[in-house]
Amino acid sequence: MASFGRRLHAAMAARGQFCAGIDPHPGLLTAWGLDDDAAGLERFARTAVEALGETVALLKPQSAFFERHGSRGVAVLERVIADAKAAGALVLLDVKRGDIGSTMQAYADAYCDPASPLCADAVTVSPYLGFESLRPVLDTAAVHGNGVFVLALTSNPEGPEVQHATTAGGRTVAGTMLAHVRAANAAALAAGDPLGSVGVVVGATTGATGEDLAVGGPLLAPGIGAQGGTVEDLATVFGAALPQVVPAASREVLGAGPALDALRAAAVRTIEDVRDLLFRASIQA
Repeated sequence: MASFGRRLHAAMAARGQFCAGIDPHPGLLTAWGLDDDAAGLERFARTAVEALGETVALLKPQSAFFERHGSRGVAVLERVIADAKAAGALVLLDVKRGDIGSTMQAYADAYCDPASPLCADAVTVSPYLGFESLRPVLDTAAVHGNGVFVLALTSNPEGPEVQHATTAGGRTVAGTMLAHVRAANAAALAAGDPLGSVGVVVGATTGATGEDLAVGGPLLAPGIGAQGGTVEDLATVFGAALPQVVPAASREVLGAGPALDALRAAAVRTIEDVRDLLFRASIQA
């Protein structure tokens, strides 16, 4: 199988730079006229996939909103992953796992090994037990051609107390993680891949960071829409790295449902806005 970086690069060229989140918040279920139970969850999530799976490059189910419904919710998540892949979208499973040793390997087996029904094209992880604690996921993903998105500069107000802290070497913790990801992508880029398979998560609402965000892999930028970020903010945050950015939104799109056409139109508007931003940036460069 081609590497995740290659597959994502091709998907963005064909479908535009956008990741649609599938976050079945209780409030969204209610807004769609659905019960907050496993049946409502399945109707919501599979409708989202039906509307968006043939349109967006990347679909991002948030695991927690499925897990809260127990084993039936996890079974729905398995079907959502399968449906999204069948529709041609890449699947980024948002689990933000972070652990050590055999436990981290178990997470890797769950989310990065095709033998598991929870295996997605890529997974989010937290590096704040040390970057090398991620090694089981990084290695397992690489073997199977999958991707990994590492939390780097998140937009939550609590993030800076860890991410902006300075190490003994004078670099910020976030900058250290960005450097690790850059190194992890070096071999793939040297081999000719257009994009590395290890990405980072940088919030669209973080503003100018002062960090070097050119890591050779994709830059997932959550926070567009309901969280206050705009497409125009992406130029401020990412600068020259803008071509590697994958903006992400969930409620901004899902709030347009449950009608399939309305969901699809909401995603297409964002895709077109990003495409326009990239065009203007290329002219100014």
